[in-house]
Amino acid sequence: MAAEVLDFEEYVRTRQDALLRSARRLVTDPMEAQDLLQTALARTYGRWDGIADKSLADAYLRRVMINTRTEWWRSRRLQEVPTEHLPDVVGVEDGSEQRADRELLMEVLGTLAPKQRSVVVLRHWEQMSTEDTARALGMSPGTVKSTLHRALARLREELKRRTVECAA
Repeated sequence: MAAEVLDFEEYVRTRQDALLRSARRLVTDPMEAQDLLQTALARTYGRWDGIADKSLADAYLRRVMINTRTEWWRSRRLQEVPTEHLPDVVGVEDGSEQRADRELLMEVLGTLAPKQRSVVVLRHWEQMSTEDTARALGMSPGTVKSTLHRALARLREELKRRTVECAA
């Protein structure tokens, strides 16, 4: 048991930065990303001895984060009240174009359904292949491709809509 604890602690110590980046790509709020990672780590710790091939631990943990985020999204969805107008966009604090673009991208990603967002994050940020993404999400490669196509079209529409609104 002590060896398992050390093994898990060592894994977390060496992979925590990369795992936090993955969590940050799944949720827009940095504090929520930390909560997501901590929840996923707690869930993974309970099943750590069941992961025979520890080289797959990152994929397992990403899947746990995706499932957890989906659970959170579903529970919040019932509490959200649709409005006719979006809230004002928060101004850029640091003055950086890159930061503003990243924030806009994260906001726009937030408009996607969880499945679409997961596919976009795994394919484009994690740079996983279609087949690896399909395995990680438990879907066929064809479903990954069609979901990615629809998600990217939705992102383009949303960015276009926001550009038109800003220009008006």
